[in-house]
Amino acid sequence: MSEYPFSNRSTCNRARWRPVKRPLLAAMGVLLLNVGAAWADTLDDAMAAHNRGDYSYALRVYEPLAAQGNTKAQSGLGYMYLIGQGVKKDYAEAFKWYRMAAAQGEAAAQVMVGSLHESGLGVPADDAEALNWYRMAATQGNAQGQFRLGMMYAKGRGVAQDYAEAAKWYRLAAVQGEVEAQLELGLMYEEGRGVRQDYAEALVWLRPPAERGIAAAEFELGLMSRTGRGLTQDYAEALKWYRLAAAHGSAEAQNEIGLMYDNGQGVTKNGSAALRWYRLAASQGSAKAQFNVGWAYYNGQGITRDYKQAIDWYRLAAKQGNAQAQTNLGLMYAQGQGVTMDYVRAYAWFSLGADSGSAHATKDRDTIERLMGPNEVARARKMASDCRQRKFKECE
Repeated sequence: MSEYPFSNRSTCNRARWRPVKRPLLAAMGVLLLNVGAAWADTLDDAMAAHNRGDYSYALRVYEPLAAQGNTKAQSGLGYMYLIGQGVKKDYAEAFKWYRMAAAQGEAAAQVMVGSLHESGLGVPADDAEALNWYRMAATQGNAQGQFRLGMMYAKGRGVAQDYAEAAKWYRLAAVQGEVEAQLELGLMYEEGRGVRQDYAEALVWLRPPAERGIAAAEFELGLMSRTGRGLTQDYAEALKWYRLAAAHGSAEAQNEIGLMYDNGQGVTKNGSAALRWYRLAASQGSAKAQFNVGWAYYNGQGITRDYKQAIDWYRLAAKQGNAQAQTNLGLMYAQGQGVTMDYVRAYAWFSLGADSGSAHATKDRDTIERLMGPNEVARARKMASDCRQRKFKECE
């Protein structure tokens, strides 16, 4: 069989990062009780006991007051059942107590009722109900309710997707210091979603969460500094923000630091250092970083060339739908690098890469098809179809 007529090439994507949204319950802790100005000393004592971990005392005080309709006590009980503090965790019981407080107009409890409806904890999942409760809290000026109402509009959950409406609610929450709303509003200005694209305004809203150590915001400031969007291009400044985000666990920032070492941007070019950063991000499941580790092994950048290791890393990224990894797997099968030469598998991976958006994969699939028989092409197409149906799992 003749040698495959293409050379392996890097198609590493520098696609725009999108932050992974936080789990729904991640923000619930901020709703733990704050002492009101006019509550009785007994309730104040119970709330203080709750906050310091004396759950048995808090429970003894909350239960009778909650039964009498005290909204702070009802919310306190709701939180204890939600988390499992002094009682067995019970989402249905948590919902019951939060619902009582919410029905009396307690805004923080309304947010919790909305959250439980949205997540389907203790009550059937219902986005429309979640939206209603968030709106009740938001119209009272509750920042968390405003933020979550904005999220519902941004995602189109329980309501038609409307970025302009999302931006309106994010802004109301952001001006109250809600860091997640500041982050989302900054991203909307950076990308021009629901608002006119305005990098200067994006910076206004991204800086506060970045300065409070929010990794996603730190990453964005790094990206804007590296690309010169809204800021003077400054690799040293980009590296500073990327390092902060990386220290706070951002796989995307870790991967970007690797790229800066690979390209010698703001640092001395160093393949070994690049690979260390790629590995950190790859260990968190970043498909882009997994591709970059594979590319380093393929080229022997910062490590001894090893085609089999390259294949293994490309597969990890390819199974997450990474078009570049799928394309390069096809190339390696077509050329017999690290694997037995196999045009059927090469065609299948090229097809998957083409579906994922790689123009190189489309061209290479069409080229290799001319070297194959009809039965081989049919097998390759079935292999690709089966792989798609299994969502890239067990493709080989």
